[in-house]
This record gives sequence, C-alpha cells and structure tokens, in this order.
Amino acid sequence: MAGMCLIDAALLDAVSAEARQSRRGRKNRNFHGTDDFPAHRLLNAVEPGSYIAPHRHLDPNKDETMIVLRGRLGLVIFDAVGNVLQTSVLAGGSGAIGVDIPHGSWHTVLALESGTIFFEAKAGPFLALAPEERAPWAPQEGAAEAEGYGAWLRRLFPG
Repeated sequence: MAGMCLIDAALLDAVSAEARQSRRGRKNRNFHGTDDFPAHRLLNAVEPGSYIAPHRHLDPNKDETMIVLRGRLGLVIFDAVGNVLQTSVLAGGSGAIGVDIPHGSWHTVLALESGTIFFEAKAGPFLALAPEERAPWAPQEGAAEAEGYGAWLRRLFPG
C-alpha cells in the first residue's frame, strides 16, 4: 500500500527524540499531507515543561480526539473565566487512555513524564487560533508569565 506509515516503537522513539531536541519541547508527526487536508491525524510528542496555552476551538467541526500511546498526559478543562473544572491523567493501558473534547471547551494538556506521545484527530484545515479562541486569563506561549502559569498547571498533578 503506497504511503502507508506503520506506527511502531521506532516511529514513537523518533518523534520523541525530535520533541526532546525541539526548543518548544514538542513535535508533531502529521499523517495528513497538507494543512488544508479535511481530516488531520497526527502524533503529538510532548515533553515535561512544554507549555500549551489554554485554548478552545469554536468551529463546530473542530471536536478534538486524543489517545495516549506512551507516557502520561495531564488534561485540564476550564470554565470561561479560567477556573479549573476538571483534571484527568491519561495514560496508555490505564483506566483513562484518551479524551474527546467538544468544540468550544477551554482546555490544555501537559506531559507528566518524558516520552509522552498521543495520537490526535480533528477536522482540518489547520488555522491559527483566532483571538476569541485564546484564553484571555492565561499567558500565551512565549510570554514572560507562561513559565509560572505552566508550573501552576503542573502542580495540579502531584506525583
């Protein structure tokens, strides 16, 4: 089969290594060919300390599904003003291995151990987050306050 990509330990190891070497501490491995492809499927390798700013997707076609393949992922769901509504630990082979996040839900994820990788699926095309999709109560990636906010998020997951 042309274009087939086996998702195996070697691929997971490679994308994890790329995430560890990345300045942002994360790396995607896309299975869709272009950003405008209608179905986005990707591996997302995230290392501890990588900060993904809380956000939401307003497009009703942008529900987001994540399944953890390796490691442990912390999921945080917020209300409209930034109060934490729910935290969950997702881990392959555990009681909770993934999540389906409805569009409009404020959320973020963070790696709880090195080598964390999840499979993500959502509708394309890729579009940068609009201002109303960025949490006004949380710092954006790269902001001076992001490190402190990220540390606060990590404290939501003791141990």
